[in-house]
Amino acid sequence: MSTEELFQQLRHPNPHLRDQAMWELAENQDENTIPRLMSILDEEDTTYRRAAVKALGAIGSDTVPFLVEALLNSENVTVRGSAAKALAQVVINYPDVPLSDEGIQGLKTALNDPNPVVNIAVVMALGEIGSPVVDILIEALQTTDNPALAISLVNALGSIGDSRGVEVLTGLIQNESTDSYVRESATSALSRLEMTVKFNRGDR
Repeated sequence: MSTEELFQQLRHPNPHLRDQAMWELAENQDENTIPRLMSILDEEDTTYRRAAVKALGAIGSDTVPFLVEALLNSENVTVRGSAAKALAQVVINYPDVPLSDEGIQGLKTALNDPNPVVNIAVVMALGEIGSPVVDILIEALQTTDNPALAISLVNALGSIGDSRGVEVLTGLIQNESTDSYVRESATSALSRLEMTVKFNRGDR
């Protein structure tokens, strides 16, 4: 199939055909593949946009500089959110390849994005990275005054299963000034986290 046909197939209603096109594009990329996929990140067509996000994730680390640039500098909130989701896909597709410092710093900076859609996508990406970025999540949680962001940070810490999260979540729950929704989320995240930590230690 030609590159043109593969890009058309990213719009296909059948997810298997979209996935096939995405991996073929990743395997046979040329110098135009990444820029062209990046240009789809503001598409109205959600299926096409999501397929481009997944294709960028399938390509892997080569896309990170482009994604960070879009995440931090695009005027378009859809592009910024899609860039964060694509960074998460890179991490999911290549679990044995640590995300570059550029990628991690980009996500850390984007935690301050004024748009909640972007914040939440960024926290999800950091959550996929897991233990190496627990300190970034903790620092953000301790400095944010945005309850919605705090709740996504709390949930990310709850699902990563790193014992450093226990102390932070306990502190939030005990702090009288913590937002009630944040406290509720922290309470359920803490119980999940304690179970995971015990399981990882081998205490049954």
